[in-house]
Amino acid sequence: MTVKLAIIYYSSYGTNHQMATIAADAAKAAGAEVRLLKARETAPAEAVNSQDAWKAHLEATSDIPEATPADMEWANAYLISTGTRFGVMTSQMRAFIDTLGGVWAKGGLANKPISAMTSAQNAHGGQETTLTSFYATAMHWGGFIVAPGYTDEVLFKTGGNPYGYSHTQGAEFDADAKAAISHQARRLVEVAGKLA
Repeated sequence: MTVKLAIIYYSSYGTNHQMATIAADAAKAAGAEVRLLKARETAPAEAVNSQDAWKAHLEATSDIPEATPADMEWANAYLISTGTRFGVMTSQMRAFIDTLGGVWAKGGLANKPISAMTSAQNAHGGQETTLTSFYATAMHWGGFIVAPGYTDEVLFKTGGNPYGYSHTQGAEFDADAKAAISHQARRLVEVAGKLA
């Protein structure tokens, strides 16, 4: 059975979009069928338009489909990538998750492997709490958490976060960052393949 991976991200300025794109390339190379999707922008237009970089990123990614509950039913694995806001995920990603009650109620989110990534403006901006708080949601779904742990040496080079890759906004996506993201995506595909 093919791994059908929904990679769902929210990105204001492009960091999580880049992370999701790197993960999508790695997952496809590992044999997964991938849907790269974004959480709908819920911030008021005045807020978006007040930040040139935010507005530009939204326009640049207008061709990427917005995630729907139907995408969650289609997939047999999930990779979530979202920024950190005050130690938890962005409200845009949370708003998407809060639309999934109907899928959850009929068991459509259960028994699927899930992994997550995040970013923040600084190296200690709440990335770990963002990831672990999302994993509480994954447990409510009955999902199987597939964190990277310390399963590859590159994780020690990129900060050693065992919960999921985290990136400091504005930092370069160097070879180690790309390798860590790719490793997490491949690990998720491998586990999803075994479960499928």
